[in-house]
Amino acid sequence: MGLGLVPPVLPMICFVGYSFFMQTLFTPAQLADPDIAESNRILRSCVHCGMCTATCPTFLLRGDELDSPRGRIYLIKDMLESGRPASELEVRHVDRCLSCLSCMTTCPSGVHYMHLVDHARAYIEKTYQRPAAERFLRRLLSAVLPYPGRFRLALIGASLARPFARLMPGQSVMAARLRAMLSLAPAHVPSPSAIERRGVFPAQGERRGRVGLLTGCAQQVLAPSINEATIRLLTRMGIEVVLTKGQGCCGALDHHMGHHDPAMRLARANIAAWSAEIEGEGLDAIVVNASGCGTTLKDYGFMFREEAAPWREKAEKVAGLASDISEVLTRFGYAPSRPAPGLTVAYHAACSLQHGQKITAEPKALLARAGFQVKEPAEGHICCGSAGTYNLMQPEIAGQLKERKLGNLARTGAAVIAAGNIGCLTQLGDGAMPAIHTVELLDWMAGGPEPEGIAKARELA
Repeated sequence: MGLGLVPPVLPMICFVGYSFFMQTLFTPAQLADPDIAESNRILRSCVHCGMCTATCPTFLLRGDELDSPRGRIYLIKDMLESGRPASELEVRHVDRCLSCLSCMTTCPSGVHYMHLVDHARAYIEKTYQRPAAERFLRRLLSAVLPYPGRFRLALIGASLARPFARLMPGQSVMAARLRAMLSLAPAHVPSPSAIERRGVFPAQGERRGRVGLLTGCAQQVLAPSINEATIRLLTRMGIEVVLTKGQGCCGALDHHMGHHDPAMRLARANIAAWSAEIEGEGLDAIVVNASGCGTTLKDYGFMFREEAAPWREKAEKVAGLASDISEVLTRFGYAPSRPAPGLTVAYHAACSLQHGQKITAEPKALLARAGFQVKEPAEGHICCGSAGTYNLMQPEIAGQLKERKLGNLARTGAAVIAAGNIGCLTQLGDGAMPAIHTVELLDWMAGGPEPEGIAKARELA
């Protein structure tokens, strides 16, 4: 019958050497579709060993095989292979996936789960009719979150309604989602930053490099101080920072909701904007200080692999230049100018950074170089529950993961949480410890202003 709760959709397998590899039964006509061909390659790399289940957050909480990467792989295989529309079963379990990619770090056979589940999400959106209220909510998120002006207006309205979130009636999934949206809204929406204008921020002293900066969408509204700190720090290090005209949201929010065409439009605009700069004065890197965006930018080459020239080549170039801020600071030799602050930092490794980009050592090394004592929480590989729009669409699971993460962070005895992703900072920021972006702490120790939250951290120290 299968493993655990898996229905009779278990794949045929074949013995190759000492490993069991999944056998697929796609037709030649199906394999003519490049997305199916890629998913077929990924599926056939799976040895169904189950090691991924040990590090999957949803399997950890629910204990359901279908809420593990292995279970989802079985469901996705059956859905794609049969060519039928997605059913409620596949939709339910794929929707519960955080795309945290912890399974990719754990997998011994190199299954590229990210590309497989992204294909599944797009296939679901094409073939499955969601309830009307859910369709409306997903379209609303797609129409608001990637656009800073719209998002700022929405947050202002949500902040006014935030005190009444718990009074919202109803036990339905939609009521829970609306309560989650209001509870995540900040009590105060920051004013627009002066750096939102596009232009060039010259290096201080001799120019050592020239980089573009992804200004992002949600982050520049929720925490404009992150981009401000990034520009201050880089220019102080002799790096010219360019905010290109025409850039915007990286496309991740739409991409992970299965909205393929809107995601590609946003990505194409960024590629065009940065390509003009690359072909002009040139760029040494495209700096990203929101790791969820960085994982997507670094995947532009794959996303545009079937596009006609010159888009494919331009996308590959942009993806090759995309760098997390911690990578750039390491490359150019970050050094503090202030004495050690005497604070202990609990470093929260964002999933998109540690699993998506495989960046693990650099942020911790930079924080230590800046004079912080760095501690890591137990279960550091487990997601905090933010995951893009996940904490809005799956508030129950996201809430459980949040409390688990906050508990582990508190047990480090640290006074402040450092993280490199705005989603994680928003998810964890209402706990006892202040949550501050890593680059803001590094900028402070290199001559920048004291980040908001440090006064509270000193009280906890």
